[in-house]
Formats: sequence, C-alpha cells, structure tokens
Amino acid sequence: MTTSSSVRPARTPRKEPVFPPDLLSDQVVIVTGGGSGLGLAMSQGLCRAGAQVVICGRNPERLGKAVETLRSLGGKVSAIPCDVREPAEIDRLVQQTVEQHGKIDGLVNNAAGNFLCAAEDLSAGGFDAVVKIVLYGSVNATLAVGKHLIARGAPGSVLSILTPYAWTGSAFVLPSACAKAGVLAMTRSLAVEWGMYGIRCNAIAPGPFPTEGAWSRLVPEASMIEGLVEQRVPMGRVGEHSELANLAVFLMSDASPYQNGDCVTIDGGSWLSGAGEFSEYTRYDRERLKLLFRAMRPKKGS
Repeated sequence: MTTSSSVRPARTPRKEPVFPPDLLSDQVVIVTGGGSGLGLAMSQGLCRAGAQVVICGRNPERLGKAVETLRSLGGKVSAIPCDVREPAEIDRLVQQTVEQHGKIDGLVNNAAGNFLCAAEDLSAGGFDAVVKIVLYGSVNATLAVGKHLIARGAPGSVLSILTPYAWTGSAFVLPSACAKAGVLAMTRSLAVEWGMYGIRCNAIAPGPFPTEGAWSRLVPEASMIEGLVEQRVPMGRVGEHSELANLAVFLMSDASPYQNGDCVTIDGGSWLSGAGEFSEYTRYDRERLKLLFRAMRPKKGS
C-alpha cells in the first residue's frame, strides 16, 4: 500500500490539559517574555499544571492583558515589568518574586528578539540589540535564579527556548543564530556545573510555531509561508502552541527528573530536511528581498 506524498495521516494535536492539575502545585516559575506568543502559551500550560507563574516583559500593558487571560483560566499568576538585558532589573525581578511568592523553583528563558537582515547590511547596533536580549538576558536571568536556588539549598529547573538553527546556523538571522548558540552552550555548561546542586538545565528548540509578533518580522510575504512549510516540514504543518506548552511542562516538572543538559527539538522534522530556518529565502531575488526586509522593520516609536 502506498500513500500519496500530498496526504499526511496525523493525529490531531490535543489542546486539553494532559497533565494532572497538581503536577507543579508547589512550584513558583518565572517566564521571561511571558506576556505574549509562545511565552504566554507556556505560561498557560504551567498554570494548568498548578504552578504559580510570574511573567515578565518590558510592556506593562501586554503583561496586564496576559495576567487577565491566565487568571481567567484559574491560574495563579503575577506580572513584574523587567528588561532582561539589565542585571539590576533581573535582581529586582528575583527579589520581588521571592517577596510575593516566598521562593523561586524554576525559570523559562523565553524573551527574544529577531529580525531578517542580509549580513552585509547588518549594523553593530542591530547585532547588539538581539544578542543583548537573547544571550545576555538568558545568562542574567539564569545566574540570578541559580544563585537563589543554591543559597536555598533547593533543586530547580531552568528551561531555555532556542531554535534548531542554534547548531546549524541560518541565513539572514546572524545575530539570533549567534545568540541562541550561546544559550545552548550555557545550558550544557551549567547542566554539568550545577547538577550537584540538583539544578537541571534543559532547552527546547521549536521550529515553525506561528505567533503574530515573530512571524510579522520573519515572513516577508504570506505566500512564502506555504512554501516554507510544504518544502521544509515533513509533517506538512506548523506547530500548535499547546504542543510546545506540553513539552515545557514535562521538562520543568518532576516527570523528567533525570533530564539534564538536553535540547529537545520540536519542529515536525523540519531541521532534518534542510539546515537553516530561513535559508530558503536565498532562492528569491536578493535586492527585492532586502526591500521586503526593510519594510518589515518596526517604525521608530511604534
């Protein structure tokens, strides 16, 4: 029996909670960039598993809306505005979380920044902007939470959100590729160094999971999405946010107590079918592509 390449039998992603509501009932978890997109989806998953979740980000209004959403689902959640690029603000985040919740048990490094740009057009400021959020921000938050856990003599879990091109590299996203590779190195280094303290450090590398914010900066034209998915993802579809949230809950919980120093890829097999998340764009006329990149950049003050 043969199956047409255009037909891909598959299970429908389960959107209902898959973990018991008390799996993380005694855990306090900080989620950076938890006010929107994948950060909000993972915060929802953590709340449904019983965790007390503290979301942080630079946009108070966005955080406020996220808190309303999470509380409507019964989540125990609070929000603390914070710029992860600044160590002093991270220290304040940790201090306020402990004051409000008594302790910290886990951290999800999700805050990120990215944009498309030909490397020959990349400015020093553009490179710095992404690396400061992704690499510096993840290091700042991880060290601060790690010091808290070590001082308490308590086990904990740090989960960092990466990308499959952290180990392959990718065209047109040089700052992000460099920064994510650094976070992967941090994860593996601290998994060894902090294992003796009972602190587990793991990562998830999501492939194409559409979010309004990220995709508006990373997909120049809507017509490109179908080509990217059909040509690159063997399963022929993008990821559902609930699928990523379930994986994050599993890795943060005592359901995976021996998982340490790992990076789990969740991309429908796309990185195996061709390295470089955005390398497909090299097939397009370069000058037209650059015009599209420039048009996608946010206007000053927006």
